[in-house]
Amino acid sequence: MELFFNIIYFCWFASEIILNRVLRAGQNDKKPAKHSLTYIWITVMVCVIAAVNISKLTYFPIIKSPVIGLTGIGLIISGMVLRLIAIISLGRFFTVNVAIREGHTVKRDGMYKYVRHLSYSASLLSFLGFGISMNNWVALLVVFVPVTIAFLYRIYVEETMLSEALGVDYLEYKKHTKRLVPGIY
Repeated sequence: MELFFNIIYFCWFASEIILNRVLRAGQNDKKPAKHSLTYIWITVMVCVIAAVNISKLTYFPIIKSPVIGLTGIGLIISGMVLRLIAIISLGRFFTVNVAIREGHTVKRDGMYKYVRHLSYSASLLSFLGFGISMNNWVALLVVFVPVTIAFLYRIYVEETMLSEALGVDYLEYKKHTKRLVPGIY
């Protein structure tokens, strides 16, 4: 079972590293100098290492059942699939760093009619799954809370840029959609 978990973890992290290398904004794209991607990566690395060590050194089970680990793995995989759907849906307008590309418009169809930041929702779902897969409350909090805060900062940076670049169209879109969780937030 541990080997299976490690394979899923590896695939998840490898996919994010590949995305980070391949889907960056180009030189002609408008980018803010807020370094939110750097903050996310530093937060992720520190929190993942801390959570793994905490889960190995302490015992604070979420529930005393091996099913919890598989539930976490299921959430990681669901997050990966949802993130891929978001990337494909946005097409050439998806970048790992915040950017406005030539011809950028507000995406309103598909899942984007319910949530503005589908890719971030998917990433956070995977981090929640990672924390749950370790079956340790402390590890879950250590990995999920700071990573969520880093993503919320990133959303602030992105929404500021989108509001400035797309104006009333984006502001109107914000009125009818939630940030991360459809119907809730």
